[in-house]
Amino acid sequence: MVSSVRRYRLRAPGSSRWRLLAAAALVVAAFATGASAANAEKTVDIVRQGEPPGGKIPANTHYYKTIQEAVDAAPKGSWVLIEPGVYDEEVLVTSEHSGIHIRGMNRNTVIVDGQHEAGPEGANGIEVFKTNNVSIENLTVRNFDRASTDGENGNEVWWNGGDETGKIGAHKWFGNYLTTYDDGLLGGYGLFASNSVKGSLENSYASGFNDSGLYIGACRDCQARVFNVVMENNALGYSGSNSGGRLAIENSLFKNNSIGFVPNSENPSDPPPPQDGACSSGKNRKATPTFTTTEIERCTIFRNDRFEENNNINAPANAATEAGGWGIGVEMPGTYADLVENNIIKDNVNVGLLGFEYPNPFPPTAETIYFAFSGNRISDNTFSGNGSIERGLSGDLALQGGLFTESVNNCVSGNSFAAATWPANIEETWGCQNSTTPSPNNGEAAIFYILELAAESQARTPTPQPAPPAQPTMPNPCQGVPYDPLCQ
Repeated sequence: MVSSVRRYRLRAPGSSRWRLLAAAALVVAAFATGASAANAEKTVDIVRQGEPPGGKIPANTHYYKTIQEAVDAAPKGSWVLIEPGVYDEEVLVTSEHSGIHIRGMNRNTVIVDGQHEAGPEGANGIEVFKTNNVSIENLTVRNFDRASTDGENGNEVWWNGGDETGKIGAHKWFGNYLTTYDDGLLGGYGLFASNSVKGSLENSYASGFNDSGLYIGACRDCQARVFNVVMENNALGYSGSNSGGRLAIENSLFKNNSIGFVPNSENPSDPPPPQDGACSSGKNRKATPTFTTTEIERCTIFRNDRFEENNNINAPANAATEAGGWGIGVEMPGTYADLVENNIIKDNVNVGLLGFEYPNPFPPTAETIYFAFSGNRISDNTFSGNGSIERGLSGDLALQGGLFTESVNNCVSGNSFAAATWPANIEETWGCQNSTTPSPNNGEAAIFYILELAAESQARTPTPQPAPPAQPTMPNPCQGVPYDPLCQ
């Protein structure tokens, strides 16, 4: 303001410079007024278990006692802010409320609690159903269960774009500073995105689930990024059925699960198959794509992650996850064209990384699809302490293919190994310096080894996992929020 006044005094009102400055000032003022007006128009719904505060409440602010009431009243693009408390309710977000922001004021003390009350169909914590551009941040969701071990639902936070429809039904999903856990045996998924694209998940945690802590599925070209998450004490730390294309999972920890990390092709669930990491996956319409060279562009990237001590054979599990085995850092059943790069894979008692062709369903039926293990690149990873139970294909890295179908053009280079690889000397014949590579074979012995791990896993005694300690909360939960009594 001082600067403007001084310029006014130095220049006569008729000068061209003054006119330019005046015009600029009017534009800035108009923009500021428009921005303030736009901000003022954003509704803020505050969830408080007690009574609203005394005094005048701004016109754009409303108080509710349940999260669902606030969501139901929220116009598109508005905010739902949740004060600390334990909220015993399921929350459903539908398309009338697209673009809303759901944010707790403290990650550890805003708790949506299922209390293990599943009902006959199971229960979900927060479900975003076929709704675009919904963010969920800075809160804990716990103990929403399935009705039985192999039942449906039991998901803590679910961006559901149309489960099992084979179609993408939602765009733009966002999660940040989320804690999900189940301290019983019937929690399904912690953080779950299906039939949804253009997503982001950061700074989040999941434990105690009998399916997986994190799941991203049914998206040919997911256009999603996961960064700085921790998955522990689950049957599977991460599972991704038929998810590929532009998808990155980076700088994250998968520890003390039965299996740390499982991208996979799947049939018939979560159509359309396969799991295809090629940059061209969005155009693929084949369940069994063909890659004729190792020199392909890969956009599904698992990089700078840690897969450690995934030996928890007593974690909760269901029939599907038990069949996957245990003691494995990274398992890749029937995956295509993924890049596994610059990770630490350590102290997994059976095998660090296991990739194999995958007839599914198995044993084969008329409906079986014979997924190959093809076009993947495994490079610049550090392996140590894997395969301490010495049998079968135990060790740092084991690849199988060629028994049911051609699993060609996988390549392995620049890794640091401390134990056996299968095949041996894998960075020679299967090195990325080769434009083509053959099936890794390993014959029926590999199949028997995989089935042995499955049998051991199926004989487990599932045990509830502990509730996690407090996790880092959002530094400034008022960031980006319009003026309201909580965020002044």
